[in-house]
Amino acid sequence: MHWLFWWRPPCVLRRVIVNLKHDPTEALEGILWASRGSWLILHDVTGLKAGVPPTKMIGDVVLHRSNVAYLQVIP
Repeated sequence: MHWLFWWRPPCVLRRVIVNLKHDPTEALEGILWASRGSWLILHDVTGLKAGVPPTKMIGDVVLHRSNVAYLQVIP
């Protein structure tokens, strides 16, 4: 059972783009820092919106999974 404590989802600590449900033209790009239950914590986040220059956000962003349409892992 000890090996389970070292397991983490494969996309944690990777750069991702998170597309949001409420606005299909809006997304967040950042490092998926942690996944705590139904919450996602993003670090070094940039806001992306169609027709607007990318906006750098200060601090971490915490998202509930119910607000996420889909998540893309950037290679």
